[in-house]
Amino acid sequence: MPPRPIPFEDIPGSERARRFEGATHGSSVSFFLSTHAPGEGPDLHRHPYEETFICQRGTCTFTVGEQTITVEPGHVVIVPPNTPHKFVNAGDGRLQQVSIHPAPEIRQESV
Repeated sequence: MPPRPIPFEDIPGSERARRFEGATHGSSVSFFLSTHAPGEGPDLHRHPYEETFICQRGTCTFTVGEQTITVEPGHVVIVPPNTPHKFVNAGDGRLQQVSIHPAPEIRQESV
């Protein structure tokens, strides 16, 4: 059976972020498509696996464990498993990034 392209608007979520659960589509990988407005971002949380962020547009400030880093477009950030982290859009326009979860379902725990 040929692959079926999935339009972004068919992925559950909102203007802020869309959540792709791989298991729903026969994939072993899940991800978020983030398009947060300035000042927006998730609360502190962690995952039992690493999370890889790809910053495509905007400026993002990450808190990873005890460190804070600012990321510009064209950079990748890898957060180790079980490490508390969060990010906030620190720019003037909408953030555009992808956060990859190497699991068929996103597992997230608030910290």
